[in-house]
Amino acid sequence: MTRFTNIQHSRRHVLQAVGAAAAAVALPRFAWAQGAYKAEYRMSTVVPPAFAWGKGGEIFGNLVRERTAGRINIKQYPGASLVQGDQTRELSAMRQGIIDVLCGAPINWAGTARELGVFTLPFMFPDHKAWDAVTGNAAFMAEYFDLVRKAGAEPLAVGETGFRQISNSKRPLIKPDDLKGLKVRVVGSPMYGEIMNSMGANPTFMSWADAQPALASGAVDSQENPLEVFLAARVHTLGQRYVTKWNYSNDILLFGIANPVWQSWTAADQRIVREAAQDAAKQQVELVRKLFAEDVQRVSALGVQVHQPTPAESNEWQIATRRAYARWKVQINPGMVAKAEEIIAKVKRA
Repeated sequence: MTRFTNIQHSRRHVLQAVGAAAAAVALPRFAWAQGAYKAEYRMSTVVPPAFAWGKGGEIFGNLVRERTAGRINIKQYPGASLVQGDQTRELSAMRQGIIDVLCGAPINWAGTARELGVFTLPFMFPDHKAWDAVTGNAAFMAEYFDLVRKAGAEPLAVGETGFRQISNSKRPLIKPDDLKGLKVRVVGSPMYGEIMNSMGANPTFMSWADAQPALASGAVDSQENPLEVFLAARVHTLGQRYVTKWNYSNDILLFGIANPVWQSWTAADQRIVREAAQDAAKQQVELVRKLFAEDVQRVSALGVQVHQPTPAESNEWQIATRRAYARWKVQINPGMVAKAEEIIAKVKRA
């Protein structure tokens, strides 16, 4: 073999190596993304699938796993266990890469992204019809989803956490004055704390995991949650003898994916995951509504006294929280809240 032939062979090998490297660089983005998929994507939920909230997360994970043939494996971690039971840390933990998937209530993330608390103002939604009108308004939700993206997650769908009611171990709560002096467990939201303070109650911030033994021991007198939670967690066994179904707040249940994770998936898989979230959210809302329709009867059957306020009594509660509403409207997002109020007003007039 001549020296010239050897040079030709060498040049050919070099060109082949360069070509292979160029082809690797030129691979479509999806090929890299598929190779980068994790074996498991961690989803945080505050409660397990025994609750409608946790069930929504379970349905979502199962649908994604089935529809991607296992390419995307979402594992649910209930009890906010990825953040040691402190649901207020979920959003910040997602930003740190500890959580990949959120199935949670923005009220829990007030300390991290207050502007997401648009749905949590006291007595903002008079009924489900108003709630549906706001969450079903495409322009409003597109603007809200932009806020979610800025917070670090790709929003996929919204379910419903359910109207929050109040229970206590001391006495029936008929009017705002009845709350005076009661120690009320609330989630870590300064707004909820101010609402309770405005009516003379003593708000105590703690996770749901810590709240249950506190209620059982009498260290805390009262708690506020959807009655579905009251039933599933058997809160009546924790000394809670009185319930007022006042419907004072109804947050969304947000299904979202951490932005870096979302960007690592192919466009086809992104579509699958988004559709799975929307289907899961629809099923979750149906479950919440069914439980809402039955909750008074089921809670009463446990020997708990349930009071449903008259229109005049409901008006008293709204008046008592009006100052807190106005203050937090400004702090959360006055423009978005005003748009929601306009949608609700149209529903009332219809």
